[in-house]
Amino acid sequence: MKEQLLISVIDDDLSVRESMPELLKELGFAARAFSSAMEFLASDAPLHSSCLILDVSMPAMSGPELFREVCRRNLKVPVVFITARKDEAVRSRLLNDGAVDCLFKPFSDTALLQALNKAVGNK
Repeated sequence: MKEQLLISVIDDDLSVRESMPELLKELGFAARAFSSAMEFLASDAPLHSSCLILDVSMPAMSGPELFREVCRRNLKVPVVFITARKDEAVRSRLLNDGAVDCLFKPFSDTALLQALNKAVGNK
């Protein structure tokens, strides 16, 4: 049941942290937002998240660095990257490294829902 799935959003942009959880709730997911990778890692969310939505560019620890840390900790959680920089080489590298998707901002609700459905399947 989709409403049981927690989606964690990690983005240093306040507007994303305010709007994304509301959108995710409208799409039927539970959501938590974090302003940094460190804030996310210090919480209990890594153990309870069904999917991560990670901004590629963040200070201190980037989205790809957080992705590597999640993998290093052997947490089997799918990742959807979001980025304002439309760079197909970065997108390709992230997908090759195991990300479910990499969406360029601004993206549609439909594109986000498709990525999330791909990430969480029929959980």
